Amino acid sequence: MPRRPRLKLLPEADAASAYLLDDQIGFRLRLAMQRHTALFMAGIPGRLTQTQFAALAKLLEVGACSQNHLGRLIYLDASTIKGVVDRLRVRGLVAICDDPNDRRRRAVTLTDKGRKATEAAIKVAAEITAKTVAPLTPQEQRQVITLLRKLS
Repeated sequence: MPRRPRLKLLPEADAASAYLLDDQIGFRLRLAMQRHTALFMAGIPGRLTQTQFAALAKLLEVGACSQNHLGRLIYLDASTIKGVVDRLRVRGLVAICDDPNDRRRRAVTLTDKGRKATEAAIKVAAEITAKTVAPLTPQEQRQVITLLRKLS
């Protein structure tokens, strides 16, 4: 059985000096997210949060669905999606109706007001995305999405 090469461990001082915050993925992702959030909040119509927008955009994409399923589609836990849906209901952007696939269940659906607001927001969101990735070449833009999909 061949022996595995031993890893050379850096002394604590060397490890600390080799760690550069500016080169860390979490730090860079946070900076990119802060930039994107600033662009989003400055440009999106209707005072929507990023999470509210995600819920509305997904409902426009998939149609009426259970609150739980909507949460799974946009990667939110049950308590978070409930709060998002409640706030969107108060604003008249979504409604609760009978689930078209299962009469025993209730579903979240866009209202007419919600559909119009979502369609308007999507147009602006596309512009926000373009501004967010503007420093990148078209090839780099495709690459960053591909890489982020691998990470998420």
